[in-house]
This record gives sequence, structure tokens and C-alpha cells, in this order.
Amino acid sequence: MSVHVSNEIIKSEWTDYNKHLNMAYYVLIFDKAWEVILEKFNMGEHSAKTSGMSTMVVETNTTYDSEVKEGDEVEIMLTFFDHDKKRLHFRLEMIEKKSKKLSSTIEMLSLHVDLNKRKVAEFDQQRTKIMDSFISENNAKFKNENLKFIGKLKK
Repeated sequence: MSVHVSNEIIKSEWTDYNKHLNMAYYVLIFDKAWEVILEKFNMGEHSAKTSGMSTMVVETNTTYDSEVKEGDEVEIMLTFFDHDKKRLHFRLEMIEKKSKKLSSTIEMLSLHVDLNKRKVAEFDQQRTKIMDSFISENNAKFKNENLKFIGKLKK
């Protein structure tokens, strides 16, 4: 189980001489999908520009499980999300839509940052409430097995 985030069609300029999605573009697709979630939590581009509060990735783990090629459509699914006072921990999966095969996963650890001070900052009460509500609503859909960063949150 998981939460659908977005769909993407693989563009020719994202493919390499092996005629499949270049590894850098897997991360680009995941990053674009993560922005969708960040906007829900009031921590995306709008927040960075208006409040000076944003997130920065500090650690990632990516798997490449099955190739995708130009024209393939992929679905990005959020399969895990949690947070502590300053950190976000999440995992996304890329599924090739036609075959339903797992193409890739990415697990990330991000910090909440005050861009004006360039320092890590605690989440305010409003953002915490939004994230906790999201977790409560979707927790039954998440899976926490095989997570590399599971012990990094300080709860």
C-alpha cells in the first residue's frame, strides 16, 4: 500500500546511450514528486520564498530495480513518511505503469531549515499539525521494512 503522488512520462532527453532513463533523472523525477508533498506540508517553494523556511536533503539511498525507457509512464508513490522536530524521513517508489514493475526507490532524510539564518530549525506548530494529520490519515498505507534511515529520527 502507498499514497499516489504523481505520474511522469519519460522524455527522450532523459535517456542515455543505453536507451533507458539515465540515473540522474530518476532523482529528478523523485524530487519533482517530493515537491508535491512539500507543498501539502507548507514547506515547498512558496514557503521558501515567502517565509524563508524550507527543507534540505542531507542523506539519500536510491535503488534501480527495473529499467524504464523513453515514452514509458511511471507512477510515483509515497510508501513511508515520518518526522521529528527538525527532520523528515520518507521513501518513494517509481512504478512503471504498464507493467506495474518496481523501477526504482529513493529514501531520503531532510532537515527543516531557516533560510535567513542558514540553520536547522524546528517545525512550527502548524506544519507539525499538517504532517501529523497526514500521517494519521495514511499510516495504514505505509510500510517501514527495509528502511535505511529508520533510526535517524529523534522522537
